[in-house]
Amino acid sequence: MQAIPFKRSLLALALIAAVGAGYARLGGQVINPADAVSAPVTTPLARTGTGLPDFTPIVEHSGPAVVNISASGPSKMAYSGGDRNDRMPELFRHFGIPLPDDGAPARGMGSGFIVRADGVILTNAHVVSGADEVTVKLTDKREFKAKVVGIDKLTDIAVLRIDASNLPVVRLGNPGSARVGEWVVAIGSPFGFENSVTAGIVSAKGRSLASDSYVPFIQTDVAVNPGNSGGPLINLDGEVIGINSQIYSRNGGYQGVSFAIPIDVAMNIEEQLLQHGKVSHGRMGVTIQEVSQSLAESFGLKGSAGALVSSVEKGSPAAAAGLEPGDVILKLNDTAIASSSELPPLIAALKPGTRITLQVWRKGGSREIALAVGEIPSPALAANKSGEGANPRLGLSLRPLTPQELAQSDSRAGLLVESVSGPAAKAGIRPGDVVLSLNGQPVGDVAQLRALLDKSGRTIALLIERDDAKIFVPVDLG
Repeated sequence: MQAIPFKRSLLALALIAAVGAGYARLGGQVINPADAVSAPVTTPLARTGTGLPDFTPIVEHSGPAVVNISASGPSKMAYSGGDRNDRMPELFRHFGIPLPDDGAPARGMGSGFIVRADGVILTNAHVVSGADEVTVKLTDKREFKAKVVGIDKLTDIAVLRIDASNLPVVRLGNPGSARVGEWVVAIGSPFGFENSVTAGIVSAKGRSLASDSYVPFIQTDVAVNPGNSGGPLINLDGEVIGINSQIYSRNGGYQGVSFAIPIDVAMNIEEQLLQHGKVSHGRMGVTIQEVSQSLAESFGLKGSAGALVSSVEKGSPAAAAGLEPGDVILKLNDTAIASSSELPPLIAALKPGTRITLQVWRKGGSREIALAVGEIPSPALAANKSGEGANPRLGLSLRPLTPQELAQSDSRAGLLVESVSGPAAKAGIRPGDVVLSLNGQPVGDVAQLRALLDKSGRTIALLIERDDAKIFVPVDLG
């Protein structure tokens, strides 16, 4: 009596399979994996038809070029999952995996992908920043010690190289052609689970985060977690359009909002690091804000597009060109500025010395202002100019806060901790902390801190700001 329903079930399954096969045949758009690997760049690797896309050809093609990255170094390394973003109320977080070991050297994990067959790999700067040793593991289980060619903390991009050849590589796409709502795939090592695949859609483009205003992030709802950092974001054509970098989270885990660095930004950094060993970013020297409807009306503008200049730094390229507070920047050369967040990435992408023309709205009229782009000083350059750098006795590398960082801090002055070692690391000081005073004496520059340190005994008390709180940390100098 039970055989009849069972046979009917088999018949139903057979009909479903037949319908599915017929759909695939009638569609004529199914790509087998062998064809997908050798397909031209313009040929999509996954098709949606009227149903969900099949991501398997994308994974088969791109998966072998995605690597697992392990990094080790001094305790409290910058890649340990928090660094500067932990201080932010928006809770944007980098998401490398920290693996602490009770005072042993810190270890972290992340992802990356091969962009050149001779061993060039892209990942996030926060995955390898401060590491003494970086190991790259391929999907075929081979492991290589990697050389960090260079990092750019401003865009959170790092370039690695391993001694290998004829490696699988990813395809690179154009993030500008990505459309909000289209399917995308992430491959990486969440929680150490190597070559894991997740999928979602592009939620928005050109997002500006308070901590990274120089990157026009791609926002997605793809599930990314600790360990996905540095892995590729891939479109249905099998092309990498971004590097998964940050998540918005209130608990440190995935909550449906993630951000990727556009691949064109990353490749610009890669080219500079490979050719010159360093990265240069353009700078104007202005503070800008959005143009609200009420502000637009008060300035006599027809719309609320543009970037409102709220302040101009003395001695900056903007000051030399004659920009003034209250100016509204409408265009950079031929590119219209729809919102203020669009301007910083455009300027940062320019080479220092590049001459540009700004269309500016001032006092009810439009005018053009020519400007020679300056250069954002790197931490190393800033250190050379004002005597900052590593302090061997204390174990801290420090620099003054930028105007933007001061705006986010409750203090009027302080020194940002960029790297930690020695006594400071043992005391628990972390990169991203802000040193406010030494033994009760406020510090505004490194020279002042050194002078106070020279007069100190074996133990000092540093007042630091962390996570919007101020705490005293005792440091035994030995």
